[in-house]
Amino acid sequence: MDSPGKPEVIVQGISASQGIAHGQIFVFIQSNVEVPNYQVEPAKRGAEVARFDQALVTTRQQIAKIKGEVEKNLGPEEALIFDAHLLVLEDQALIGETIRECEATGRNIETCFNQISQRYIQAFSEIDDEYLRERAGDLRDVAQRVLQNLLGQAENSLARFAERRIIVANDVFPSDSASIDRSGALALVTDSGSRTSHAVIMARSMKVPAVVGVHDLTSRATNGDWAIVDGYDGLVILNPSETTLFRYGKIQERKKTFETRLLNANSQPAVTLDGVAVSLLANIERVGELKAVEDYRAEGIGLFRTEYLFLNSARIPTEQEQFLAYKTVVETLAPRPVVIRSLDLGGDKPMLGHPHLFPKEDNPFMGFRAIRFCLVHTDIFKDQLRAILLASAHGKVRLMYPMISGAEELAKANALLAECKAELQARGQAFDAALEVGAMIEIPSAAVTADLLARDCAFFSIGTNDLIQYLLAIDRVNDRIAHLYEPTHPAVLRTLQHIVAEAHRGGIPVSVCGEMAGDPMYAPLLLGLGVDALSMSPASLPAVKYLVRAMTLADAKALAAEALALASPKEIFARCEAFYRARVSTE
Repeated sequence: MDSPGKPEVIVQGISASQGIAHGQIFVFIQSNVEVPNYQVEPAKRGAEVARFDQALVTTRQQIAKIKGEVEKNLGPEEALIFDAHLLVLEDQALIGETIRECEATGRNIETCFNQISQRYIQAFSEIDDEYLRERAGDLRDVAQRVLQNLLGQAENSLARFAERRIIVANDVFPSDSASIDRSGALALVTDSGSRTSHAVIMARSMKVPAVVGVHDLTSRATNGDWAIVDGYDGLVILNPSETTLFRYGKIQERKKTFETRLLNANSQPAVTLDGVAVSLLANIERVGELKAVEDYRAEGIGLFRTEYLFLNSARIPTEQEQFLAYKTVVETLAPRPVVIRSLDLGGDKPMLGHPHLFPKEDNPFMGFRAIRFCLVHTDIFKDQLRAILLASAHGKVRLMYPMISGAEELAKANALLAECKAELQARGQAFDAALEVGAMIEIPSAAVTADLLARDCAFFSIGTNDLIQYLLAIDRVNDRIAHLYEPTHPAVLRTLQHIVAEAHRGGIPVSVCGEMAGDPMYAPLLLGLGVDALSMSPASLPAVKYLVRAMTLADAKALAAEALALASPKEIFARCEAFYRARVSTE
């Protein structure tokens, strides 16, 4: 069925949750709370703070209720999303600054809270990391609820509007998506947002197709319009014709068959047709992702990003708190390996509430972050190193330093690690004395001096996201030049080849943990270049494993040799795509 008299319109967005849906649209317009601004008499400012306290209590109760409903309907992992919301309401920096602003200016508490929360939202919005940038949406969600409660406004809910509809919105807060009846929502489409927003994570949990970044669809679509949402290719087709409907019916059948084949392959070992075993690992950010690691049968964890323990907290976690988180991951995965990356904090990933640690920088991507931050704030770094060492007594742990630029930084980090080992020995606490230590190769200077770094490393892990960005001088989140971010650029391939060669010459293995590793279009190229292991988001494992099982390593090496002889990134990509399509059929 289509919308009578209306032409078919195809809108390109970004695939966020796979699947295909056909139905009528409900346009969800989310308006910001209008915040009154007025002066409060000194005698009444105590009452303003009391109103604020009550609004925080009410908001906590609302979010706790939402969390309980999500846990019951979707499961405990999905409910963890709302722990971040509750933490916002416990953030003493945010609360304290709001109260101080009210006392200092005499403005009403809504104005003060809105001003302070917007400052925090802006700080998160400017972070380079996509996942962390989306935390601005969590802050915005909580701030809107607090303001609604301060002003006595009813909360806006999707529950009573979205039955059996495709929801089209500018953006959707996590608490909005939690209120959607999963038997009613056919698909989720947003003008803005990203693949890592919590609303999208909720959509994936509900097996609801989602497309984000379609820009102005809310102004082009109207309630009741018919549409197809293609969560595989990131398309929204308004007013689909009968021909399009028939074609998508066939596509949906083929996709379901192919997904079944992927899952079947995922239960088999990752061995090429010529008998070479390939190590496929998972990247995680939270303890709550362990279920996905198990479900997708990862052989271990190639990257545990520890900064999320810090960024989802209103304070710096203690050595003991960190140890308990690391221990949970390590024990769950034992005897499989777990590579724990030390803090990649600072610069573009500041801890809100600690401005003295993270002064504003003009170029945070190349600023005071990661190992640079840790080598200055050694108290924070050593707490983490001791926690990782203690966790190493409970399974196979490997420690990896991020953003190493050369041998001198590596030596300084290892010297602090030696101090931590001595301190734990003095305490009589157990740890793995033979803990393997490696470096993340993501800065060109580290790539060029890989031979020097290999002398003091047990392994390398290549962070292709930053390495490509730095190597090509491309800000990958800048829309005007993002098209220049090319993983198949000859400079990238030659650099990867050099890193692998120097690692192997030094007798150590090398893995890739960037986005290239989880893309089945690039995985054969990486393996052909000699990479020993690939680490990716758990959900990417089936597609990569399927391809590994459909190819020979000899063919992958021939692909790499051919690619290294080419000058055009587009031509190299075309060869990679042809290699993929020759071995994988979705028909």
